[in-house]
Amino acid sequence: MLPRLRHHDGTPFRDLNHNGTMEPYEDPRLPVDERVEDLLGRMTLEEKAGQMCHSRMTAGENGVVPSGAGLIAERHITHFAMVQVPSAGVMAAWNNHVQDLAAATRLGIPVTLSSDPRHGFTSNPMTAHTDGGFSPGPEPIGLAATDDPALVEAFAAAVARELRAVGIRVALHPMADLATEPRWARVSGTFGEDADRAARMLHAYVRGMQGDALGPDSVACVTKHFPGHGPQAGGEDPHFARGKHQAFPGGNLEYHLKPWEAAFAAGTAQVMTCYSIPVGSGLPEVSANFNREVITGLLRERYGFDGVVCTDFNSLSGMEIPGVVRLPPRNWGVEHFPLSDQVLMQIEAGVDQLGGENRPDWIVDLVRSGAVDEARVDASVRRILRDKFRLGLFDDPYVDVDAARALVGAAETRRLGRRVQRRSLVQLTGRAGALEALPPEPALYVENVAPETAARYGRLVSRAEEADLAVVRLSAPYEPREGFLEQHFHAGSLEFPAAELVRLRTLCATVPTVLDVHLERPAVLSGLVTAAALLAGSFGADDDLILDLALGRSAAAGTLPFDLPSSMRAVEDSREDVPFDTRDPLFRCGHRGTAEPDLRSHF
Repeated sequence: MLPRLRHHDGTPFRDLNHNGTMEPYEDPRLPVDERVEDLLGRMTLEEKAGQMCHSRMTAGENGVVPSGAGLIAERHITHFAMVQVPSAGVMAAWNNHVQDLAAATRLGIPVTLSSDPRHGFTSNPMTAHTDGGFSPGPEPIGLAATDDPALVEAFAAAVARELRAVGIRVALHPMADLATEPRWARVSGTFGEDADRAARMLHAYVRGMQGDALGPDSVACVTKHFPGHGPQAGGEDPHFARGKHQAFPGGNLEYHLKPWEAAFAAGTAQVMTCYSIPVGSGLPEVSANFNREVITGLLRERYGFDGVVCTDFNSLSGMEIPGVVRLPPRNWGVEHFPLSDQVLMQIEAGVDQLGGENRPDWIVDLVRSGAVDEARVDASVRRILRDKFRLGLFDDPYVDVDAARALVGAAETRRLGRRVQRRSLVQLTGRAGALEALPPEPALYVENVAPETAARYGRLVSRAEEADLAVVRLSAPYEPREGFLEQHFHAGSLEFPAAELVRLRTLCATVPTVLDVHLERPAVLSGLVTAAALLAGSFGADDDLILDLALGRSAAAGTLPFDLPSSMRAVEDSREDVPFDTRDPLFRCGHRGTAEPDLRSHF
């Protein structure tokens, strides 16, 4: 007789027959496909429709969005993207709580929790998080800068272990988008501009997260945003109406599909489609979330993908954060259609899950009206349930709270994250010997460096004139935008304001200066390369790693993952979908070490 699974508190897990026997779909000895078909045959239309909604949830009852816990029993929703995660212990306990709620429903379908990236330095309420105490590495663009697939796979496996420990079993990442448009606000989430390098990194990342095959030790990847968000018109992001269009003036769609082929080869379990309208690509000019040629034509038929397809979030209803903001839907290209027609378009396009939505009644109504056959719903639910079974959620969805507290942020994983951070650093320029004459305890002037960290390296001074060395950390330039959400998306000019450029050059003339630029986008650095004693690019790194580099205690071995343009005019004249298309770039993608650029045409 099989041992009975139990709740996290020791009480019996599920006994649907109330006699100690196990339903066939609960029997782990049966093949997954048999378990799926058995469960699917027991489900009502309402229960099926609930599986097709991928809503949001916070870890606890008081958060910036409703917790979603009540949606489990009432609307049969069992997929939730986590927003706030206060700590590993709270997250693990919350997972066990919602699994108890799910186990008490008629069929006991376990909850699948998902998350945007949490293992970097970017905090954006819609794209990435830094809460929860997870072990940070660099942003994905920094993973590309390592140019080391084995290291990327090892880090992704560590990320998966931490997520799995707290109950997060689906990753709303990686991004297969290419950074061919330098102004785009989400370059840091990509694996760069070079499709071949991005493909190598993407393959390694998916393998690290999922393993050789999706199973109980995996975190399923939702690779996004098909068929590629990178070539955004003017660099504007499609979370906002001003960024609803992509641009393909170079007719270069095939280049943007290369990383996807690597993701499919690695076995990515799921795919998320993109918001924007692919103008000039040869595809119908409607958002990929509603685009049958994109989902059924390209994804299903050309590439044979039979995994779950989820839309990017809130393309239908928008999103409300009570008392804070009401965000409109991102239904680009179909805004003029009634909502019911928009839902129908997504289902007919081949979508399995409505990202960010919690209205299964929309799907129920379409079936009841005859607009959608229930067999079409079954096809999506079959894929969705298959992943729940493969992940082992029906066998044991609970996690050990104490083990989660011990594992998340543990010293070994943090050391790995810091190793990847260090490996990603790129030295752009440096004058040999400029820093050799420093005294044993140099006087340091720092900006945007934690004073307590800098104090371990020398004596801090408040005026550059008193310093032996200045170490300044800079963000890549951007144009601040208004609005609760839009302020988190750094877009617009890549040039430093004239006054800031003068200030930095004056500082460099006053004292030998190490400048580290956080290259979340490809900054224009033409005014700084001849001024700084050492100019470095980072992609998410702790302060002490930059100080180690500044004082010669370590070397920067990273490889630049995109071109660095020489001017905004060159960026504006380039084509959004074509890589390496800015005129006379200051540094080429692939730049490493101390090789000096040719500056003759830039000054």
